[in-house]
Amino acid sequence: MYGSWASHVRQPLSMCFGELLAYCHYCLQFIVDTVMGNYWMLLISSFAYSAGLGFLTMSTPPVLAKAMGTCSEYKPECIGDGQQILFYTALALIAIGVCGHITSWGPFMAEQLNERGEIDEGTFWRFFCSILAVIIITIVAVIALPYIKPWSIRFGIPAICTLVATLLFFTGSCSYNYFLPQGSPLTTFVRVFVASTSKFLYASPKDVKKLYENPTFELELVPYTRSLRCLDKAAIIVPSKTLEEQQKNRWRLCTVTEVEETKTIIRMIPVWLTFIFCGVVSSIGFTYFIEQLDHLNPKVGRLKVPPIVLLWFYDQAKTKCGEFYVTFANSLGESGSRKIAPAIGITVSMIFAILCCITAAKVENRRLGVVQKHGLIDKPDETVPMTMFWLLPQFLLLAALDGIFECSAVTFFIDQAPISTRRYLPFFVSGVFGVGVLGSVLSVYVTGKISERGGKLNWFQHTLNRSRLDKYYWTLAWLAAINLVIFIVVAIFYRYKESELQDLGAPEFGETDEPFDDNAKCCCC
Repeated sequence: MYGSWASHVRQPLSMCFGELLAYCHYCLQFIVDTVMGNYWMLLISSFAYSAGLGFLTMSTPPVLAKAMGTCSEYKPECIGDGQQILFYTALALIAIGVCGHITSWGPFMAEQLNERGEIDEGTFWRFFCSILAVIIITIVAVIALPYIKPWSIRFGIPAICTLVATLLFFTGSCSYNYFLPQGSPLTTFVRVFVASTSKFLYASPKDVKKLYENPTFELELVPYTRSLRCLDKAAIIVPSKTLEEQQKNRWRLCTVTEVEETKTIIRMIPVWLTFIFCGVVSSIGFTYFIEQLDHLNPKVGRLKVPPIVLLWFYDQAKTKCGEFYVTFANSLGESGSRKIAPAIGITVSMIFAILCCITAAKVENRRLGVVQKHGLIDKPDETVPMTMFWLLPQFLLLAALDGIFECSAVTFFIDQAPISTRRYLPFFVSGVFGVGVLGSVLSVYVTGKISERGGKLNWFQHTLNRSRLDKYYWTLAWLAAINLVIFIVVAIFYRYKESELQDLGAPEFGETDEPFDDNAKCCCC
């Protein structure tokens, strides 16, 4: 009974949650850098996460059935408007909670280190007990939750645990080091556009030395380029005012370095746009691939194999492909070829995206043939007599796509992006794939509308056996091929910076090399 309700909410969860995470990463990092700081972000996101799990618990049919006038069984028809509002509100709050922790937890822990690189004893034991409790609760949850049938209890237990953890974190507020926000590079980009627009009527000087550059600028000076010269107006020193007066208004005068960093980001946008379709293809691996997996035969002879085995193969292949790319990039040495290594990796990953879609289309076509042969078209809950290992090739190709793309895209960002933006590196790939989830939803809608023209049957029906996912996969394969051609053209005309990397390692998301200010104080002061 509860299984049908779970499958009803699984599709919105898989599609919407990834999209929310992608956008929250960027928004929360900007807020941390400009307004809050890491402590307040952790505190607010912890309460948001606890409230989100609480709302998720209340969205289950039995909890508020009488108050909302619905039935209390785990069936789709028992989910009223009130439960849906609670459910989607919970998704947003949980996304804020997760992204807030990912954004601020690592930097916050670094802030607690003293001059000797050690953490305060009281803070250490508080964090140690918290981590130990998380480990114990996780182990107990993995063992016990499968035996707990009501989803209200499954969601309720984590809600209570996160609330206790939040209160425990709050009790140590007076012992934490608190750091003021240092500002965001995103604000700098906006300043450049505002300043250049305000000086629209001024002519850019031919001599670059007449443009403003602060000799004590904190960032490494970026060489001047003659592209996008309209933005140079932001660094024009207006002769009618003194330099000291103009320096006080940072929204009217920017340095050449700030202008050049903005130009770099603008030049990267066409390349980034081609990344989105990789996210579209990747998203089908955790939606339609999983749906297909749930309906295939998991047995090998008399042995029943858990479907999660295919996800294990995916994870292992993804790791190995990422390591292979790192080995390849390092083999290029110190030559100028190092700077084009990310472009080569991204091209290869896009080829794997095409192969993944083609393979998935052929396997789905065979599955539909088996469904028709055994008369299972109108029996969506029946297991299709076809081994689930037919899906293994497309999972492996998807792993190659994700593994190589993540490493090469991150390397491209490190090599080409301004130094000031590298703190946003942990969220770059997740942001691309989050937009890909949105693109996947849009592609399904548009493809479905186009497929039903002329009175034809829509490719996406209420059941998997009546849908034509094979045709959708073929459509994605053609679009992926077009996207590959566009990327190659853009990559050829892109102006590459020389690679500053020595030897690559697999990117560690969530790490930052940003220095922390020593001007710390207790948050209670």
